[in-house]
Amino acid sequence: MHVSAATPYTAVSSVPVLLRVRPTDMPHSPTELMDGFGRVHSDLRVSVTDRCNLRCAYCMPEEGMDHQPRAELLTFDEIVRVAEVAHSLGISSVRITGGEPLVRRDLPTLIRRLASVGFDDLALTTNGMRLVRCAEDLVDAGLMRCNVSCDSLDPGLFSSIRRGGDLSVVLAAMDAAESSGLPPVKVNVVLIRGVNDHEVEEFAAFGRRTGRTVRLIEFMPLDADGQWKRSAVVPSEEITSRINALWALQPVDPPDMRDPAPATLFRFVDGGGEIGVVATVTQPFCATCDRLRLAADGSVQNCLFSNDGFSVRDVIRSGGTDEAIAAVFRRAVTAKRAGLVPTT
Repeated sequence: MHVSAATPYTAVSSVPVLLRVRPTDMPHSPTELMDGFGRVHSDLRVSVTDRCNLRCAYCMPEEGMDHQPRAELLTFDEIVRVAEVAHSLGISSVRITGGEPLVRRDLPTLIRRLASVGFDDLALTTNGMRLVRCAEDLVDAGLMRCNVSCDSLDPGLFSSIRRGGDLSVVLAAMDAAESSGLPPVKVNVVLIRGVNDHEVEEFAAFGRRTGRTVRLIEFMPLDADGQWKRSAVVPSEEITSRINALWALQPVDPPDMRDPAPATLFRFVDGGGEIGVVATVTQPFCATCDRLRLAADGSVQNCLFSNDGFSVRDVIRSGGTDEAIAAVFRRAVTAKRAGLVPTT
């Protein structure tokens, strides 16, 4: 999901107030990136481009998108160097994002180089439009997991939400990823009231049929067109209630405030797999957030809804040391706020 044009979460008056989080008693080493609220950061989202081959209605404006000059984007050498420093600071998981990451030329080369760093997890989030042609190369390079965005199982509605694209291509991409050796993909679905919320049950059935974990995501105030409104959010409790009415659900694990995963997972009691809900608006997961983000232009961001960044590109291109890059990460973590909770 492209977020550079996002409306800050704090600007939406119907949503946020700051939540103070008590530090956890989790063990940590001096090299770990722990903020002032006890959250240890081990996950890095790496955006490799701000460009996309689609214009999803909940993400990008249909036209008039101003892209960054290519010279301002990090090179592969720079991304790998930053990743190596991040790994030395305790980052163990990397996810490649965009824009749409597969529009970045020769991405398997970057995946191969990142895989050699030694991360425990190396994943990709994609809209799937170019995945079929490069799935085997990505897996051969060391990609471990893949999330594919798919907001409707109706071809016409899919194209309308995406402002282009072909559902059959995306479904084929999921098959290709799994045939190439990846585990069953996770399917990301942004639900919008009055648009695709009638497909909740159909997506649950799709997950049961394919063995894929469908993640139903509350509509966030990130749309570049500024059309977000609270009434368009389909609350996670409604989502699980509707699915549970057809197939009994139970939590995969007891709730654990130390679990940083954004999705709350549920298991179908009859053995039909799992489904996830991401309650970004009604139940923000800030208290356990362990993520940092590296934007395509080298800005280290400590929150999806933050417009503030700390540039590693400037450090690198001015001849800075690895320790200077590490200092940027530490400053970003130190500046991280407690979090956000919904208001009535």
